[in-house]
Amino acid sequence: MLSLKNLSLEMEVEELKIPILHDINITFEAGKMYALTGPNGSGKSSLARVAMGIYPATGGQVIFEGKDITSLNITERARMGIGYAFQQPPRFKGMLVEDLLDLAMKEKNGPSCHVLHEIGLCPDEYRTRALDNSLSGGEMKRIEIATLLAMAPKVRIFDEPEAGIDLWSFRQLIEVIGSSHSADSITVVISHQEKILNMVDEIILMRDGTIEMRGSRDEIWPQIKESASCTCRQSCTLEDEQYAECPR
Repeated sequence: MLSLKNLSLEMEVEELKIPILHDINITFEAGKMYALTGPNGSGKSSLARVAMGIYPATGGQVIFEGKDITSLNITERARMGIGYAFQQPPRFKGMLVEDLLDLAMKEKNGPSCHVLHEIGLCPDEYRTRALDNSLSGGEMKRIEIATLLAMAPKVRIFDEPEAGIDLWSFRQLIEVIGSSHSADSITVVISHQEKILNMVDEIILMRDGTIEMRGSRDEIWPQIKESASCTCRQSCTLEDEQYAECPR
């Protein structure tokens, strides 16, 4: 179980403190898949990054499996079993794909390359590739997701996994994320995409740094879709019409 209690976040911009998150209270339960959605700037990624320890909370607590981990950094939280896939994955000059996957594997005596096959990359072609600019953004995205699958953390946070990849890969990644979810893990996906919102157990809609709505997929998605439909009749504001299947 991962709980965020009275969580707040401020970021300093040009010596000014800008409030980003406001008194967030939410609990993620093992065995469930969650979608964090909402307009740009609503605080989705910021919330996930506070949970991961990338951003230090200004106020409140982060509780994981009954322990207060608010003061722990990203490395310490990763060792406890929290994993994060960035929207724009970092590159590691001088490291090979197979080296990264071997580091991520929990069982060192097993092969790591099978996760490449799961996310649609040929192991023989990619194992010895360097994690540098020779890889496209979409390839890096898939390799990072493969790394998270190899880690098999208790909490898996995917920040817009559809970003920078083609439609075929997007469909395959949805299947991989869904099939790799287990009864003792927590999966949180930040996304605007209907196909992802329709596969989760709960949808959390954020706006202006707060949680506007939260509930089951069947309860929340129709409300989001209707709201988007009304907006689109005037001017479509969905970020990626190709994947979001604009209801206009």
